[in-house]
Amino acid sequence: MTFAGCMPRIQKPTEICPGKKSVGEALAALQSNSQNMTPFRADGQCHLEFYAEGKSKPQSENLTVQQLWVDPPTNIYFQGDKTPLPRAMILGSNDEEFWLAIRPKEISLYVWGRWSEQDSSEGPAINPRTLLEALGIGDIDAGQDWSLSNKGPYDILTKRDRGIIAKKMYIFSCDYRVRKIEFFDSRGKVAALAELDRYEEVSDGFFVPALIKVTTYDQSNEEKPFIFTLNLQRIRPTQINEQQRNYLFTRKPPKGFKNVGRIVNGDWIDESE
Repeated sequence: MTFAGCMPRIQKPTEICPGKKSVGEALAALQSNSQNMTPFRADGQCHLEFYAEGKSKPQSENLTVQQLWVDPPTNIYFQGDKTPLPRAMILGSNDEEFWLAIRPKEISLYVWGRWSEQDSSEGPAINPRTLLEALGIGDIDAGQDWSLSNKGPYDILTKRDRGIIAKKMYIFSCDYRVRKIEFFDSRGKVAALAELDRYEEVSDGFFVPALIKVTTYDQSNEEKPFIFTLNLQRIRPTQINEQQRNYLFTRKPPKGFKNVGRIVNGDWIDESE
């Protein structure tokens, strides 16, 4: 198994190819991938790097990706295990809710929220929407405010919301796979960064990155980010029946967590007992 010290590094492309000529062309190229998306599952390894309360140096955890199920466009279930702690980390979402549970005592966190109550990129340390977009499941809406630029090996698609930058997608011009996504908060600061590499074809015309690194920044202390790295293996298409769907993509109530809260528009509402 490949763990933290041996976790593959994100490779930055250097080859330069001509980019797309218009926003419409760029969006159409990305939409072709999302139009071919299909349910899939994977396993692999996960590495967490974080700052625990009262600690000045980053802590780390290595997890086995026991299960990753993705049922586009909104359903995701991630389970990371650590001996002797099964379900050390659970990340999930469905049409209505998202949730994150991290059991190691250094964090002991359960956070959840309703999609209808979110209006920003701010949220839990690992946001299921960020992971879905990193996996190529994001909604590419041509009706939104997009602009296109080019820098080095990348086409850069920038989305604005009410005049403020909300997201930047860095697309390698040679294969037109997204290699980096920057998510911005309502103040125009980078709230999260997803770096992507080693794309694999899951089904005809649908590609997924096998190496994903998500960095989430604490806006009160940007020097102490939460870093989540996934090294996926055995990515394969799957069929999900209704019984599996109800089990995997239904939020379970918190039990035994020190920190419990709900996210409403980026704000933490404490629900700890």
